[in-house]
Amino acid sequence: MTHKHRELSAPVGAGLAVFDILQAAFAFLAAWDLWHRPAAEVKGPKAAWVPVLLVKWIGPAAYFLFGVKY
Repeated sequence: MTHKHRELSAPVGAGLAVFDILQAAFAFLAAWDLWHRPAAEVKGPKAAWVPVLLVKWIGPAAYFLFGVKY
């Protein structure tokens, strides 16, 4: 069985690139916030949040929703 390689159209490829850039920016923002926020303002150990931030979209969102004491 062979797999055919299909190229994406330019608009779809550009949309995916923008989506990836936004996701990377969101993850970077969460990591930056975790690094600069005092441990007393983070729920749980800060080191435990590092691998969570690597989960696309869900990790950074979970950090901002559940990991930060507001």
